[in-house]
Amino acid sequence: MMKRIAMSCAAAIGAALLLAPPATAADEPTVRELLEKCDNGTDSCVFHPQGEVEYYQNSSEAVGAPVFNCTDKEQMMNVAWSDSTAESNSVGLSMSTSFGEVFKVTFKATYGHEWRSEHTESQTTFITVRPGEVGQVYHGPKMQKAKGTYELHFEDKFYDHYIWYVNDFEASGPADDQGGTVTQSTRAMTEEEKQANCG
Repeated sequence: MMKRIAMSCAAAIGAALLLAPPATAADEPTVRELLEKCDNGTDSCVFHPQGEVEYYQNSSEAVGAPVFNCTDKEQMMNVAWSDSTAESNSVGLSMSTSFGEVFKVTFKATYGHEWRSEHTESQTTFITVRPGEVGQVYHGPKMQKAKGTYELHFEDKFYDHYIWYVNDFEASGPADDQGGTVTQSTRAMTEEEKQANCG
């Protein structure tokens, strides 16, 4: 008899667990919701940098228009180009808002130089192109990357908590000292390119 009662209790507990509503993502804010509250609904919003600034070379992309040598002699040709590089971050939000300002102020105080949101580089590059070839210039800007954690304090509970953290935030932007790479290449024109550019 005791065994039968124990089994019934266990069955009842199992049924209750099955009926309990599961926790959902709506029980806590998204990263976007938290960062949009930074200095816009919080008592305080602080960015804690982690480690040193990391500098790296961004991948090279074609800049300017390709140049075509339709003559029978080697030509020194010039390519005027301009390349703009903008900041980005790991959460895909615009840094022109409050959380971005908090980041930039803390970045300067911590690392001793300004965070750059955008940089445009313009040059004229000379390239030697052999007969029947096309030349192209490529530019890879120098970038800086910073990581850290946002700490947000609320006067009233926000999603049942007074304090929230956004961990592993990462932002990239143009470096102060550009020193980007400028490269060039040439190759034989295709028949389609000859017809389109050489008449």
